[in-house]
Amino acid sequence: MAADLGELLVPYMPTIRVPRTGDRVFKNECAFSYDTPESEGGLYVCMNTFLGFGREHVERHYRKTGQCVYMHLKRIIKEKATGAAGGAVPMRRKGKMFFDLEPNFDFNGEDYEYEDEAKLVIFPDHFEIPLPNIEELPALVTIACDEVLSAKSPYRRQDPDSWEEEIQVSKHASSLKQLDNGVRIPPSGWKCSKCELQENLWLNLTDGSVLCGKWFFDGTGGNGHALDHYRETNYPLAVRLGSMTPDGADVYSFQEEEAVIDPHLAEHLAHFGIDMLQMPKTENGFTCSEFKSRTNEWEVIQESGLKLKPVYGPGFTGIKNLGNSCYLTATMQVLFHIPEFQRAYVGNLQRIFDYSPLDPTQDFNTQMAKLGHGLLSGQYSKPPVKSELIEQVMKEEYKSFQNGISPRMFKALTSKGHSEFASSRQQDAQEFFLHLINQIERNSEGTENPSDVFRYLVEERIQCCQSRKVRYTHSVDYLMQLPVPVEAATNKEELIMYEVKRREAEVNKRMFPEVVRARIPFSACLQAWTEPENVDDFWSSALQAKSAGIKTSRFSSFPEYLVIQIKKFTFGLDWVPKKLDVSIDMPDLLDITFLRATGLQLGEEELPDIAPPIVIPDEPKDHFMNHFMDSPEIDDSAVMQLAEMGFPLEACRKAVYYTGNMGAEVAFNWIIAHMEEPEGNSIRNPRSNQQQDFAEPLVLSSFSEIGPSGFGTAPILENQPPEESVAILTSMGFPRNQAIRALKETNNNLERALDWIFTNPNGEEESEAASDIAENEGNTNSNDVLTSNVADSEPTGPRVRDGPGKYELIAFISHMGTSTMCGHYVCHIKKEGRWVLYNDHKVSLSERPPKDLGYIYFYQRISS
Repeated sequence: MAADLGELLVPYMPTIRVPRTGDRVFKNECAFSYDTPESEGGLYVCMNTFLGFGREHVERHYRKTGQCVYMHLKRIIKEKATGAAGGAVPMRRKGKMFFDLEPNFDFNGEDYEYEDEAKLVIFPDHFEIPLPNIEELPALVTIACDEVLSAKSPYRRQDPDSWEEEIQVSKHASSLKQLDNGVRIPPSGWKCSKCELQENLWLNLTDGSVLCGKWFFDGTGGNGHALDHYRETNYPLAVRLGSMTPDGADVYSFQEEEAVIDPHLAEHLAHFGIDMLQMPKTENGFTCSEFKSRTNEWEVIQESGLKLKPVYGPGFTGIKNLGNSCYLTATMQVLFHIPEFQRAYVGNLQRIFDYSPLDPTQDFNTQMAKLGHGLLSGQYSKPPVKSELIEQVMKEEYKSFQNGISPRMFKALTSKGHSEFASSRQQDAQEFFLHLINQIERNSEGTENPSDVFRYLVEERIQCCQSRKVRYTHSVDYLMQLPVPVEAATNKEELIMYEVKRREAEVNKRMFPEVVRARIPFSACLQAWTEPENVDDFWSSALQAKSAGIKTSRFSSFPEYLVIQIKKFTFGLDWVPKKLDVSIDMPDLLDITFLRATGLQLGEEELPDIAPPIVIPDEPKDHFMNHFMDSPEIDDSAVMQLAEMGFPLEACRKAVYYTGNMGAEVAFNWIIAHMEEPEGNSIRNPRSNQQQDFAEPLVLSSFSEIGPSGFGTAPILENQPPEESVAILTSMGFPRNQAIRALKETNNNLERALDWIFTNPNGEEESEAASDIAENEGNTNSNDVLTSNVADSEPTGPRVRDGPGKYELIAFISHMGTSTMCGHYVCHIKKEGRWVLYNDHKVSLSERPPKDLGYIYFYQRISS
């Protein structure tokens, strides 16, 4: 039999690899779906690429790559048998738990056990070879199988700057034993039981001992009694007192020697009489008075105390919290409620999957389609069957909510290269929303861009206070930020009385009064947005000098979906971030037609189209000339970054120099814009009339070559726009020829050039512009000109979906906590006329949607 198996695998041996250092083995999750080894069909891991595929998608990978050998992983979760005394007894199992997989904490480790099955499957005939099978398989195959089975999570320590900080679930959490010793922990007054220290105290979750932490080199910390206690007892987990909040706490595993996550922390703390919802954070966090307010906020927003009915099926799938990932969860639930996002990704699912790259885990559109399908298909949101409900009721362990899907692969990809989103720290949902829009923009070239529904144009009117002349500019935005004018509160007397009572209670150590929030009319927030604001450092072209200026903003277009952020987060006088605890009467129906921009009005006079003067250092002529002739200052680190990508060193130096040392990314765009030119064609030095080959050494003109016109009238302002300005505009996504023309039309003023592009989207006089480019650059071939003409013949500039300014509220994201750096996010979405609460994996019908306490609101345009 061994010889038969060896001969069977011989044709496939070149395709079977042993995972090396750096290889990521995806054995927890399918690349195209949320199937896992616990799914009905199990998971197939390619023995060459180590990508995982569910039963529905493995055939696609086989057809695309020709890879034939896969390892099939299947985990069966079984309830332990019950002995005569009612206790669980070990089961006799055919296999054993030999996958190195993250445990499923939906099943209590004391009542359930895992039975793992693994086998090699050869496609297309589906020939199966059970594992382990050391004696009958070739040594290389055996080693490869062992390495795959023992491989760690591909998301752990992936990025040295971020993932090494990712906190993992403790292996002791689900099976932690707690002593029934009657210990109850008071809400305050803690001391180390061995040295009476009152700082850096840790509660052992097994016996309830309160002991001090380790000593730090700066003299702070404790005497290490918590660690000594572990060495004596082997009780592994401890939680830091003072860190407990409704959204978690700092947990440390002495045995694992690292900070960990305890999914059962609330239960473990309740054993010692601690209710997490009633625990104020006293170290660098909540004060007692703040906590009562925030606890009330948590209860109201999550609709605690109400019997919420769970819902299941398509569009009602929850998302598991990976540890402070609720900002992502709430945002994605709202986005995939919007039909344009559903159509762009789920509607094109098969096309996206069929044309995905060889590594779909690194493809943005694939992962968006996967997430959208997971949320909308209903495949991962199924109600418990009747027999399960009866069993749960009998055990008094009724589980009313689904498990949800785990967005670990999606989070890893969308946060790649972003130190904050890649970390396990809490983030601002508004910042993530804009970050995601940016990624959608970059990955929607040539396809439908669903983020078009949020895009709109803003008209900014700036007026010189002395000359009374004006200038109108336009910019693109995706989100309206509304200020919160606290002074406009309608219950000022109540607020004053509450503050008096709160201070009295604090002094006398009595119960705090019921929280009173400032009630702010929504109209006051809109009025604050429309108010003129001062423009700092304003240069008036009418006066040819700096002057006072004021700016007002209006909508040049209204988006299909209006996103409104309430600016609740601010900084105190001590620069500590804080959150305004306010209630705003957000309307269900909104009409902002009166905010439509009107443009230049009759009787208004525009500011002259004159750029600010060039400031020349007040130095002797000879000294300035010597300085000009010195070697240019070039950012060597940016040069080396580009050189490591394989570009010629001199081309990298040119790119960094011509883009004004603005960083490797801008310089990279400059290289891309020039590297496609035919070899031998020359690049014009924007600071002279010289021509240079792409990879030739950087040559700069001397002082005498500039001519007698002087520095104020150098050729940089005459023929060719500065390359650094061109690079900035092209890095924003505008065509190179359009950027050059815009700069020429505005005398190389970057801000006005951007405005010119927005106000001239049709690209008039295409042929003239193309000929100018060919004449001035001298490095464009016929194909380039043809491409430029084609590009110009199409409408350029931002795409907007203008229409009426009347809207209806369809969703809102709420935040609980004192700042964006902590707390929790949930969202409410209006579906089929009823509000639904999405709280991580829990999805239920809302009884009292707290529309006045939201953070980000989503309004849909009402059709006329």
